[in-house]
Amino acid sequence: MAISNREILLTAEVLSREKDLDREVIFLAVDAALATATRKFHKDEINACVDVDRETGDYATFRIWDIVEDDHEEFDEAFHIKVSDALNVDKLEVGGVVKEAIERAEFGRIQAQAAKQVIMQKVREAGREQVIERFESRVGEMVSGTVKRMERGDVIVDLGDAEAVLQRRNQIPNDGLRTGDRIRALLQEVRPTNRGPQLFLDRVSPEFLIELFKIEVPEVGEGIIEIHGAARDPGIRAKIAVQANDKRIDPVGACVGIRGSRVQSVSNEIAGERVDIIVWSDQIAEFALKSLAPAEIESLIIDEDKHAIDVVVSEENQSRAIGRGGQNVRLAAELTG
Repeated sequence: MAISNREILLTAEVLSREKDLDREVIFLAVDAALATATRKFHKDEINACVDVDRETGDYATFRIWDIVEDDHEEFDEAFHIKVSDALNVDKLEVGGVVKEAIERAEFGRIQAQAAKQVIMQKVREAGREQVIERFESRVGEMVSGTVKRMERGDVIVDLGDAEAVLQRRNQIPNDGLRTGDRIRALLQEVRPTNRGPQLFLDRVSPEFLIELFKIEVPEVGEGIIEIHGAARDPGIRAKIAVQANDKRIDPVGACVGIRGSRVQSVSNEIAGERVDIIVWSDQIAEFALKSLAPAEIESLIIDEDKHAIDVVVSEENQSRAIGRGGQNVRLAAELTG
């Protein structure tokens, strides 16, 4: 029995809707599947292609030979034709093909089933490629989704049209994520694998914090306020350096928001992480002084050669300058570079 035209059209229509793929992608998969089944149908080894009419579902079958140089080392008359023997073909050139119409194969139940399996395989491959195309250009951007499930410490996030992985090392400690939670994350990487493309997310990088401020503070998103850098101890404390390109705007006040609403929204997204907002300065001494707040600094010595700063503080300010476990001075060092 042959695969009916109606069945071909129905398959294309159903898969196009279910897999959210263009009909042409489905038809290319059908072409390839029928060609594979045709090659298996013939006793002799041949190369074949099938062209399916996109409107009627009718299909024509062709045997094809690749046009090769006369002295082609791996010449096989079942698959190749020498360029000198194909001189009567229009637009002849090495690398092209010669096509000859052949009677279309009458597929039995087994061949028809095999063709359907090839169609599904091609559709899966097309779907993977579509995911890569859609997300590769978005690496480094903010995405949002819903926590779908947990797998050995990793969080699987449903982005709507794809799934992504938030690995344990890229999760904020004590984030307390649960199935159904809506979360934001940075798209860190799109990695092709044998099981299809995997999307990897990040919630612990300084870049994620910067992107959150771009969303919550319109002046940052519009470029009126610039964020020159950020440093984080994820889930506990962070520092960001800001500068207003308009002198009439207070960059710290704009980022904090009325009654702290803007910085609080950012903090809520990152498990209550406390964020210190510091005015950036191109004068490294002034920037270093501000980055060590809330500690008061008595003096500092900059060593340009060692790319280091020696800071002098009073005894009562020492613990504040260093911070718990060295956190304050470490974040200040990261922020100032």
